[in-house]
Amino acid sequence: QVQLAESGGGLVQAGGSLRLSCAASGRAFSSSVMGWFRQPPGKEREFVASISSMGGATYYADSVKGRFTISRDNAKNTVALQMNSLKPEDTAVYYCAAPSTLTIGSPTTRAFYRYWGQGTQVTVSS
Repeated sequence: QVQLAESGGGLVQAGGSLRLSCAASGRAFSSSVMGWFRQPPGKEREFVASISSMGGATYYADSVKGRFTISRDNAKNTVALQMNSLKPEDTAVYYCAAPSTLTIGSPTTRAFYRYWGQGTQVTVSS
């Protein structure tokens, strides 16, 4: 089992920044790809960013490229999402996610992930 807990959400004005953090426990964190997803009001959950086990490879949704940065600290079992130049359309519940061991497939898809945090609300006002 893997437990994930997000923090850092809140209310921010457009153009502002927030840093989300996800604390993971339950298995060897450093061996796992990690991902961030978001679910805007009334919409499906969508991919935001992912990072490989050692941090050497990252992927971003086109809508956040150049504004968001995913990073991880394997010594602390945490993964972060730095969000800059926030827009009202970034308003959503943000989720941290982890796959089962030996999962294959694309880390940009929901199906790749088995474990999810409870989410943290990000609201960007115009």
